[in-house]
Amino acid sequence: MQLFVLSGLSGSGKSVALKVLEDSGFYCVDNLPAELLNSLVDYLLAAGYVNIAVSIDVRSANSVQGLPDILLQIMQRNLAVHVLFLDAKSDTLVKRFSETRRMHPLSDGVRTLPECVQYERELLAEISNIGHHIDTSELRTNALSVWIKQFISLDRARLTLLFESFGFKHGIPLDADFVFDVRCLPNPYYNTQLRPLTGRDAPVIEFLESAPATQQMFDDIRNFVERWLPHFIADNRSYLTVAIGCTGGQHRSVYFSEKLSQYFQTRQQVLLRHRELS
Repeated sequence: MQLFVLSGLSGSGKSVALKVLEDSGFYCVDNLPAELLNSLVDYLLAAGYVNIAVSIDVRSANSVQGLPDILLQIMQRNLAVHVLFLDAKSDTLVKRFSETRRMHPLSDGVRTLPECVQYERELLAEISNIGHHIDTSELRTNALSVWIKQFISLDRARLTLLFESFGFKHGIPLDADFVFDVRCLPNPYYNTQLRPLTGRDAPVIEFLESAPATQQMFDDIRNFVERWLPHFIADNRSYLTVAIGCTGGQHRSVYFSEKLSQYFQTRQQVLLRHRELS
């Protein structure tokens, strides 16, 4: 049996993720109180279900804070448990709630909407450090769906090394373990012919590789990841996200993420994401 536990901030896209899991053949349960998870697993195991996805968040009130201990109990039964946590910047969440005019689940007539978001973040702080973290702040629905499909297709017996390009002007990804800044390198944006292209296009690649500093930067990032990756594997980490940032997230960061993923994919399970291109 595979148990996928979905959690995260309200408005971060959990309903989209759960729908993708359902379409992928998972038996899905939304808004389950955390204390009922063990009983649900027992029932569905006895009923012969193989793939199960459960959404647990602050709608189940204070019981959600007991989720890490409950997950540990289930893992000790030698069941495959995978946790996916969706997050987004606070101002993005506030904007989403304001646009849809939905009431935040922690709204009590006293807290403002930003205060509700901050309180929810505090309640879920311990859970956010478990499993795979996805920042949906800059993602469209179709891009999130693709990322969820990638997530459920991974070999969970191995660490997943994720390279993610982004633009600093849109903020640093909340799910990054390491962040590398490549803005010091020549910027193709200032070449009018290269501006509409991306770091995956041959003219941009040629432009960047004509600068010696580009190879030096690549070697430094590659050597850092290569040196420390075995330590994360030994620590039983399931995911390691390396974020590469340039100004807009279109040229330099895309180039480096592509090249690093190509280098490491023969050595490790690799995912590649381009946040701004999504």
